[in-house]
Amino acid sequence: MRSRDRSDGVRTRSLRTRTVASVLVVLTGLLVVLGVTVDAALGSRLRGEIEQRLQDRIETAQALSGSVDDDALVDRLSGQGVSAFLRTSDGTVHTSGPSPEEISAEPGPPPGGKGRPAPRPPEPTAASGRITEMGSVLTLDAELADGSIVRVAADSSQVEATLAQLRTVLVVASVATVLLAAAVLLVVVRRSLSPLDDMTRVARSITSGDRGRRLRPDRPRTDIGRTALAFDAMLDEVEGAERSALRAEQGLRDFLSDAAHELRTPVAGMQAAAESLLRNQASRAEREQLAVQVVREARHAARLVDDMLLMSRVDQGLELVLEPLDLVAAARNAADRPLPGSAATVDVSGEAVWVLADADRVAQVLGNLLANAGRVAGTVHIDVRAVGGRAVVDVTDDGPGVPPADRERIFERLVRLDQGRDRHAGGVGLGLAVARGIAEAHGGSLTCEPSDVGARFRLVLPATSAADEVDAGAFGVNSLA
Repeated sequence: MRSRDRSDGVRTRSLRTRTVASVLVVLTGLLVVLGVTVDAALGSRLRGEIEQRLQDRIETAQALSGSVDDDALVDRLSGQGVSAFLRTSDGTVHTSGPSPEEISAEPGPPPGGKGRPAPRPPEPTAASGRITEMGSVLTLDAELADGSIVRVAADSSQVEATLAQLRTVLVVASVATVLLAAAVLLVVVRRSLSPLDDMTRVARSITSGDRGRRLRPDRPRTDIGRTALAFDAMLDEVEGAERSALRAEQGLRDFLSDAAHELRTPVAGMQAAAESLLRNQASRAEREQLAVQVVREARHAARLVDDMLLMSRVDQGLELVLEPLDLVAAARNAADRPLPGSAATVDVSGEAVWVLADADRVAQVLGNLLANAGRVAGTVHIDVRAVGGRAVVDVTDDGPGVPPADRERIFERLVRLDQGRDRHAGGVGLGLAVARGIAEAHGGSLTCEPSDVGARFRLVLPATSAADEVDAGAFGVNSLA
């Protein structure tokens, strides 16, 4: 049940209604407890006063017994809502005030009607000695020293009337208090939750296109402040993700446009050469030249497609066959290979530095760097060294160099600094992007560093120890970067 509720989303009951209702329920409960407590305490207090009054009259009767005559005694005991009844040892009865029977008597039935007679109180006995309740009448009997029996009685109906009036006042006051509290709470809760309305307005404004709107709470440590900060942070992330998505989309469009432009040239060349061959009006030498042009344009297009596919694999996670590799040996192997269309000389310096890498991919990186340098320089130098657990390879040439503003841009796809360069003599602008992707797949980096003369490209890879060389040298390791 809980999992289903969670999957349905956040419960969106009105926070204002829940807050006001909760406070009113608590307030009503407190008022009920207060009313019951006051009613019980006051009723007990008033009843206790009546009972104490009866006890005092009995004590007075015991103290005056034999000192005053019987009529004077009952007169002294009555008053303040108390009636006195005295029966002497010879059976004579003296009373003052309404008798207990008259106090407890209910109104008689109407003439000719039938009614139940009021219950008569028991005859006073010397053994009574405790307060007896008959309806609303409280009586107390006691035996005096001369053998007389005295009874005092009081009506407690006024207590009930007072309590009934008190209950009415409490109910009316409680209802008025709850209504007043509800009105005040609505105002207070509305003002307290006004920041939520601000958040709603900001969210709607952002939805309408105002991406720069933020809450910016003045008290970030409060509950609402922390919520507002989290809301602003979420909006920053969403806005950043949107910008990244737009940049990625624009980059993809530019890449597709540039790739189509790059492919259009060799395809157009192949089409023109093929059409010329179909006319059969050219000489044998011209046909051979056209056939060579078709092959050259096809190779150029194939290389572009291969670079694009490799770039795609780099983005998705290039599969590497990791094995111990001496970067100095790898650099010398790359330097020994001829550079197409270039007479540049390449020299290598440094001592053995081992890394755990894919030898073919590292050779591809070095080959791209040397090919780029060989097109514009006459001398290329490769320096290999270890720096703090990292293997560093610097490829430096004596060419024109790279302007500082373009040292990062040249690693973007299909970017060439010399736009007028022959497409067949150079690449299409994917070599450095592919090389950086391979370096990052190894956990390293490829950057263009400042140089006094020419350009300097720096390849950094994690170095490995001699023990790792022995352990990893027995087998290859597949790694998805």
